[in-house]
Amino acid sequence: MTPIFFFEKKKLKLNKVLLNNKVEKDFIINHIKPLSLAGKDDLTFFESIKYKQDAVKTKADACITTDKLKDFLPKNVQKIIVKNVLLTLANVLKKIYPYADIDYPDISLKKPINKKYKSVKFGNNVLIGKNVKLGKNTTIGANTIIEHDVKIGRNCIIGSGVILKNSIIGDNVVLQDGCKIGQKGFGFIPVNGNNIKFPHIGRVILEDNVEIGSNCTIDRGSVDDTCIGKNTYLDNQVHMAHNVKIGSNCMIAGQVGFAGSSKIGNHVSIGGQTGISGHLIIGNNVKIGGGSGVVKDIEDNTTVMGYPAMPFREFLKNKKQ
Repeated sequence: MTPIFFFEKKKLKLNKVLLNNKVEKDFIINHIKPLSLAGKDDLTFFESIKYKQDAVKTKADACITTDKLKDFLPKNVQKIIVKNVLLTLANVLKKIYPYADIDYPDISLKKPINKKYKSVKFGNNVLIGKNVKLGKNTTIGANTIIEHDVKIGRNCIIGSGVILKNSIIGDNVVLQDGCKIGQKGFGFIPVNGNNIKFPHIGRVILEDNVEIGSNCTIDRGSVDDTCIGKNTYLDNQVHMAHNVKIGSNCMIAGQVGFAGSSKIGNHVSIGGQTGISGHLIIGNNVKIGGGSGVVKDIEDNTTVMGYPAMPFREFLKNKKQ
């Protein structure tokens, strides 16, 4: 994941962004990435035992972590020991990407030039930012805004009143009216009674044949990406928070809400008004009944319902009592 939508103030050394922390080996930071994606000259972070499996395999050069978690990291990874991992990470992000914690309006927006997008159809009052790429035979509805560097594939239908930023869209994707995709997620760190904003440098990635219903909101990733797999359909008014990953061939009914960093498998069906808590793993071929509250991981091939969500037979048994 390269943060093409957020540009570094300048290349900074590790010691420069971690002034109050001991740095054994200094280097110029290439990118800040999650444990599983980080490589040479990258800085990563490890704040929860839930991500132990990613930590033991990370290839990052340095990792912000705690004294309790440091031993799970490979020996060759430089450990930056802090009390509050996410607060330190937020401060580092702000130094490297100073414009990522507020969604400033894209001042490069202009009316599309028909010569540049010969095979694209535009409604009235469409605005396009710099370096936008639009695939052949795509249609874009009235009053839609597509900000800088967004990529949209072929044969897509982008409805009216859509706002797209920090996103990469595949082929044959449908975005119905009023969708807001790629905006900053809801990330704050409480410190001494104050809320500290957490910058978001990730993207939204929609794979081929995805359909998003009217008035859905899909937040970009914080350090990772927010992703939706091929042939997945979202009904109207669905909210996806930062870093959520939904697999392929899923069906998500109206008013479902996903909290940050949850991972949803393939062929998953979720009924309307269901809430999915953060940092959960929902397996493949799972069915979740409408109005459920999911607060823990769900294994493959499971049907659940209720609050808290439980196996369907157990839910029916409790209803009879």
